Amino acid sequence: MRIVSLNAWGGAMFDELASWLDTCGADILCLQEVTRTPAVGGWTRFDDADRSLPQRANLLADVRSRLVHHHGLFAASDAGPVHDDRHHRHRQDFGVATFVAEALPLVGMRSMFVHGEYTEHRDGWPNGGRPRAALAVQVFDRRAQRSVTVVNLHGLRDPRGKADTPARRAQAERLAHLIDDARAGGHLTVVCGDFNLLPDSETFQILAELGLTDLVRDADTRTSRYPKPLRHAGYLLVSDPAAVERFEIVAAPEVSDHRPLVLDLRHADAESAVSPDRPRRYALAPEATGLPPPPDRPTAPTPG
Repeated sequence: MRIVSLNAWGGAMFDELASWLDTCGADILCLQEVTRTPAVGGWTRFDDADRSLPQRANLLADVRSRLVHHHGLFAASDAGPVHDDRHHRHRQDFGVATFVAEALPLVGMRSMFVHGEYTEHRDGWPNGGRPRAALAVQVFDRRAQRSVTVVNLHGLRDPRGKADTPARRAQAERLAHLIDDARAGGHLTVVCGDFNLLPDSETFQILAELGLTDLVRDADTRTSRYPKPLRHAGYLLVSDPAAVERFEIVAAPEVSDHRPLVLDLRHADAESAVSPDRPRRYALAPEATGLPPPPDRPTAPTPG
């Protein structure tokens, strides 16, 4: 089973993102910074006090149109004004989305606000402290004969930086509660997303108490589109590192200002056949820039 996490940057690099979606081979795809503007397509522009960015009007629909054999789930954290190229104003939903291959039985789902609550920003988007929702799904992997819980998070943004704050500790405690609730029964668990944290954050101590191991640590998870020197944002944690076949932080192609995090889980039969002295490759391989081609999947034309 392949699990992929990416902050999609609102689809700002959609041409590159669309091509990558066709070949990434994700069974479960966790996206952050997903937009949804009902009845609007094409491009819009997002503005706050710090940034002015092009975004897809409805990235959720764009991705659904390409991943036609996946269930698309979306949790909105907040909504606010955007403008199209004719300067018409629209209200856009913003949140996280998880796409689950239809071959996997989807047996559970939960969402929870880990910071704040759903908010409609009437006059403009604030540049920090915005609400954050996490989305958890549970699937049954028939080949491995086990349940897998995957939690998708976009962590709190603070314009002062990524250092720990009381708000981020409260976010971690709420996230831990969601994980505990979603994985009832001790299922294999993956927690991933753009945490907006430093590698030494106390969040990882809180998650370690749940038996979760961080595979990213202090690796670079940003692309050349991100000009700042601090290169930490995306993380992926697992409850059982022995279940990991491979983990990659993919440097190319660039499809966002974040790098995709790609996790391949072992099948139960492969796990039992592994020699005790064979290295389990779940640490980052710095030289890796891509992944083997996945099975062919139907594609759809790029949305306009």
